[in-house]
Amino acid sequence: MNFASLPDRRAELDPLGPAVSDGCQSLTNAQLLNRVRAASHHLQDLGIGPGDVVALKLTNRVEFVLLLFAAWRLGATITPVNPSMTDIEVARQLADSGARLLVVEDGAAAAVGLATLAVSDLREAAPGWDQAPNPDPSALALLIYTSGTTGVPKGVMLDHANIDAMVEMGRLALELGSSDRCLLILPLFHVNGIVVSILTPLLAGASVVIAGRRFDPRTFFDLVEQERPTFFSAVPTIYSMLAALPDDVRPDTSSLRFGVCGAAPASVELLARFESRYGFPLVEGYGLSEGTCGSTINPVAGPRRPGTVGLPFPGQEIRIVDATGTEVAPGLDGEVIVRGPNVMRGYLGRPEETARVIVDGWLHTGDVGHLDAEGYLTLVGRSKDMIIRGGENIYPKEIEDVLAGDPSVLEAAVIGVPDEKWGEVVVAYVQPRPGVTVDPATLKALCTRRLSGFKRPTSYVVVESIAKNALGKIDKASLRATTAASAGA
Repeated sequence: MNFASLPDRRAELDPLGPAVSDGCQSLTNAQLLNRVRAASHHLQDLGIGPGDVVALKLTNRVEFVLLLFAAWRLGATITPVNPSMTDIEVARQLADSGARLLVVEDGAAAAVGLATLAVSDLREAAPGWDQAPNPDPSALALLIYTSGTTGVPKGVMLDHANIDAMVEMGRLALELGSSDRCLLILPLFHVNGIVVSILTPLLAGASVVIAGRRFDPRTFFDLVEQERPTFFSAVPTIYSMLAALPDDVRPDTSSLRFGVCGAAPASVELLARFESRYGFPLVEGYGLSEGTCGSTINPVAGPRRPGTVGLPFPGQEIRIVDATGTEVAPGLDGEVIVRGPNVMRGYLGRPEETARVIVDGWLHTGDVGHLDAEGYLTLVGRSKDMIIRGGENIYPKEIEDVLAGDPSVLEAAVIGVPDEKWGEVVVAYVQPRPGVTVDPATLKALCTRRLSGFKRPTSYVVVESIAKNALGKIDKASLRATTAASAGA
């Protein structure tokens, strides 16, 4: 299946069937195809063609889906941009991706030196015009930006073959069919939102409802009762918020077959408490952008094992290896590596970094875990010091570099500390330059200018010197222990 032609296929099979809706509009399959054709014509008139990159700095809305298919129809690539990013972060992504067009919300600032289209100006009709879908499976479909251990965001290159493979795996694993209805609540600038909540249900013949632009636990179940979805995908933070609703909130959840839980570890206690209260199962999974979203998931109908992230998706292989790359026995911890047609083409313009993480076709995740005798994966840690706050991946180096840019800071170390609501929050330790005083308020203002909200530290701890290990490297384990002791006190 090539997704450039999916709207055509749906319109042919069921023209009047529901396709995608949000709070402002609802499209049948035939209407979806007509709007995709119009958007594709508009992009072509703006000079977009095969190999070009279109950046979407949009909130969750139907137009995001239209532009996704419209760009693919022309052989172009989409790079989603987080609307909450700072101008500096946006400019960096646009430059690195080589984007030729930026689509923004109405009233948003245009990009300097780049063609910019306000979303309300997107053409809705193009009578008598059509562009045959580009069927090239090797064409680049998505450029998803993720940070690395260097702190510099990297463009994960996913081609149509990656997307096709991942979505078919998801359709089989989640047992989706035309009677399903997905409620999208995760942001579309993440590969999870695009793949799990848009492409997979649409491939299965199902429909999609796009929720409001900001998740609100107080109104979520009202939307469930109104739209009657059969499944949705969320992160543990969202399930924690829903589980914490007042006891008198007793919604009708009878339409829901399951919820997908991913992006960060969920506690066994949270899963049990949520399922007991709301009456539908949560299937926990695991994956990376570099693997086109998912690599393991607990079965929807088969045995689910809380505390694990499930079994490999159909068509993927999981191994656990030691520091030499040798596979270890079940039950022993090691690095999780993944192989399958879903593994990315590589990092844009970074062949050396690509070669470090993809070795002989195996994606080295940097995550640590073990497999049991039946092949269920349990994650036990992360080898890259990554922080996961509410499902958002945060890499300390990026924040440390910003803090080190302040003239009063000699050195900075950033760690994640446990948080009941977010899973983890960011704490920064800073060491002053000799004879200089660090002002935490100044550092906070600096981070506000340079970093997205979810990356900003919740506290700044000024210390005389930052702990080091015997090799002279920053001892983050010591910092975490100090923070935990302070919290306990």
